[in-house]
Amino acid sequence: MPKLASLSSAISAHVHDSDLVYAAGFTHLIPFAAGHEIIRQRKKDLTLARATPDIIYDQMVAAGCARKIIFSYSGNPGVGSLRIIRAEMEAGRLAYEEYSHFAMITRLAAGAAGLPFLPMKSVGADDLMKANPQYRTVTDPYSGEVLNTVPALTPDVAVIHAQRADAEGNAQIWGIVGEQKEAAFAARRVIVTAEEIVDEAVIRADPNRTIIPGIIVSAVCHVPYCAHPSYAQGYYDRDNPFYLEWDKVSSEAGAVQKWLDKWVYGLPDRAAYCDRLGEAARRRLAVRPRWSGRVNYGEFE
Repeated sequence: MPKLASLSSAISAHVHDSDLVYAAGFTHLIPFAAGHEIIRQRKKDLTLARATPDIIYDQMVAAGCARKIIFSYSGNPGVGSLRIIRAEMEAGRLAYEEYSHFAMITRLAAGAAGLPFLPMKSVGADDLMKANPQYRTVTDPYSGEVLNTVPALTPDVAVIHAQRADAEGNAQIWGIVGEQKEAAFAARRVIVTAEEIVDEAVIRADPNRTIIPGIIVSAVCHVPYCAHPSYAQGYYDRDNPFYLEWDKVSSEAGAVQKWLDKWVYGLPDRAAYCDRLGEAARRRLAVRPRWSGRVNYGEFE
């Protein structure tokens, strides 16, 4: 059945206080609009999980949405530390679990497969193992080798941004593919946001790009420019000045609140955010078409 919903109603229905939330996407397709809607609805006591949190989690922590963060590397990409998350962790006000990138993805893979844990080869994370008791060991019953293990990660809700989806939630992604599939299959509920909502025939015409099947999707939302200031391959570029500006803003508590008032609390939705961003910025971030080659799937009689 069609699962189309506004982003506001999807967040209201599927993100609850104290949930474990996973906002997926690696370098691009980061669902900023969903994070801002969670802030706008003043959700609280969340556990925020994500490989490479990016500034969206810095903003959500600044807004008081989170009690804990589960992550691998925390930083403003290409700029430096996530100032707010780091300060809250160091002050003891934000609980955290830190993993290697591989361990975070292994946790999601275990959750997606319905397994309680998965083993890993040592990946040079010996200090993390000492600091994080969730790292354990198991003996390989075949070779006798001692392997590291991490427990399954099963978010209450995963938020996935895609370039396009149909009304049933079948979502297609191209460019860099991160942990979106694993996060979606590991989660109890899945919200898909998409740059475009297209006819089912468009999805069926190119099935190999369908990373998220509609059968596991709870709601799908049409949210153009959802990923700004990150990028969406084929739709708009990364807004590097925006990331640089956040580094300055996040260094001063008063500036953070003013930013949230201007860009989140003071706006009703993502369309208003795009209006405030302005036509000049959207032109600056526009990309030229670069079409992929066609493939022949064939058709049977």
